[in-house]
Amino acid sequence: MCSLSDFQALRSCFPIFNNWTYMNFAFMSPGSTFVDEAVKRALDEWKIKGKPPYEEALEAKGLFAQLIGGNEEEVALVPNTSTGASIVAQGLEYPPGSNVVLCDLEFPSNVYPWLLQRLRGVEVRFVRSQGGVVRVEDFEKLVDDGTRAIALSHVQYCNGLKSNLREISELAHERGALTFIDAIQSVGAIPIDVERDGVDFLACSCFKWLLGPEGVGFLYVRRELIEELTPPVVGWHSVEDPHAFEVKSKVAPTKLNLSTTASRFEAGSPNYLGYTGAKAALEKLMVLGVEKIEGRNAELARRLVDGLMDRDLEVRSPLEEELRSSIVSFGASMDPEELARRLRASGFIVSARWGGIRASLNFVNNEDDVDRFLEAVSGIVSVRTRGNGSP
Repeated sequence: MCSLSDFQALRSCFPIFNNWTYMNFAFMSPGSTFVDEAVKRALDEWKIKGKPPYEEALEAKGLFAQLIGGNEEEVALVPNTSTGASIVAQGLEYPPGSNVVLCDLEFPSNVYPWLLQRLRGVEVRFVRSQGGVVRVEDFEKLVDDGTRAIALSHVQYCNGLKSNLREISELAHERGALTFIDAIQSVGAIPIDVERDGVDFLACSCFKWLLGPEGVGFLYVRRELIEELTPPVVGWHSVEDPHAFEVKSKVAPTKLNLSTTASRFEAGSPNYLGYTGAKAALEKLMVLGVEKIEGRNAELARRLVDGLMDRDLEVRSPLEEELRSSIVSFGASMDPEELARRLRASGFIVSARWGGIRASLNFVNNEDDVDRFLEAVSGIVSVRTRGNGSP
């Protein structure tokens, strides 16, 4: 069981807090000492042993599979979310008359790979959000027997809207469609169980809520779909026996025996040093427990939302508990980029997004961060009175 003191003890592992109040985890996790130390150890061993840390990448894959409730054979190492989305979008077959359904809140990583399928005759449909919210019933209006996939972010980057993965999967499967989930804004901060929720495909990078480096990520493919998905690119890591060339053959291979696991989507050598850092971060998260992290983050986000509303600022994130994450978007009576710059000058790091300010809190933040941030905002903006209601 992790206590508040366990969370705050890890704050010292993020040196950025020595100089800044960092509230921008939806943009990127700041560097940590535990990732730094793991990568340095790997570099030292590389110098001595003459090879990169191959085993660390495989162990990271196994840890990620545990984290999302999947199996290691269902996980591929990919450099980022965009690559994972592209592998799925490009690898699916689309019968004539196929469509895919997205929503209008998505980050481009989960849009462009699907728009590219228009070149193959696929119709791309967008669910229109209402007040920053899309619900399952909104998807129901656009999903039909021709829908090949619903592509959805578990948590939306712009305002923190959290969707119910099980309900989305049930809707898709009822119509013979599949689900692709962009989990970059949720995995590591919100519990995910791909088996329980019926998720078909899921991709994420490690540099946000997974607390790892950039350039490393994961793609989950449900076991039954691995051999149905055609890899858009292949390489020596994609086959059943990547090392067969070393001793078993004196000539170039003449057959392509793709792996029956998700490694068929790994074309070549991954970023071993990056995955060494990712493994160190995953180990920390699993000790803490994502359920505990979610609870702590919810406390901080609630304090921020309540404080913003007390100051008559427009909260643009969902107010309904089941739709919330720890990403909080709000508007003020000034240009958001200017407000973000002034907040930075006051020691706070946030992002200007969606026409407002986006603050994203993680367990290493605390109540003092939130209270000082609220006072800083009040001191910078001329607060305007505006009604706040549930979007």
